Amino acid sequence: MTIRVAIADDQALVRMGLRALIAAEPDLELVGEAQTGREAVALVRAERPDVVLLDIRMPELDGLAALRQIGADPALAGTHVVMLTTFELDEYVFAALQAGAAGFLIKDADPADLLRAIRAAASGEALLSPTVTRTVIETFAGRPTAAAHPRLGELTDREREVLALVGQGLNNAEIAERLWISKATSRTHVSHIMLKLAARDRAQLVVIAYTSGLVG
Repeated sequence: MTIRVAIADDQALVRMGLRALIAAEPDLELVGEAQTGREAVALVRAERPDVVLLDIRMPELDGLAALRQIGADPALAGTHVVMLTTFELDEYVFAALQAGAAGFLIKDADPADLLRAIRAAASGEALLSPTVTRTVIETFAGRPTAAAHPRLGELTDREREVLALVGQGLNNAEIAERLWISKATSRTHVSHIMLKLAARDRAQLVVIAYTSGLVG
């Protein structure tokens, strides 16, 4: 299966590096590039890529605003947005997660990590490094808990337990080990939770876990 990728960054050097990286991979296809947030939204609507690498700081329309427009369009539900940042502790990290970002990439990350991130996003996995997860924790530390997700009551006790572990940044294998279940069972639980809560991807589950008070 070919993963269709779009790039949106106002720095020509960054676009060139990402373009070369994607071109060298047989399972990746570059479908277009954008230099501004407005161009990025137009590109995504025209091409409907599987993954968009979107700079969080863009001219004309910043990356966060572009992300919100993409996330609000039902026709683009199959597109996963990965934000490109200079630092993992960017002040927009949590806002981007709330707006539906699948995760984050540091612009100077190793090529192998960049490719792994693209493939993970295409499969619906979250791209949350421990540093980003800590940022989310610190954002909510000492803050009154927001309203729980309206469909949280549809989860079983086990699913709530799994959701809390997802919120802590654990992957399926780590959840399986923690709960003494198989990795396949862990994956099934996560899939059911995403379906019940209408979450686009695992990153949104992290946000739901925190805002619902399952992690603190």
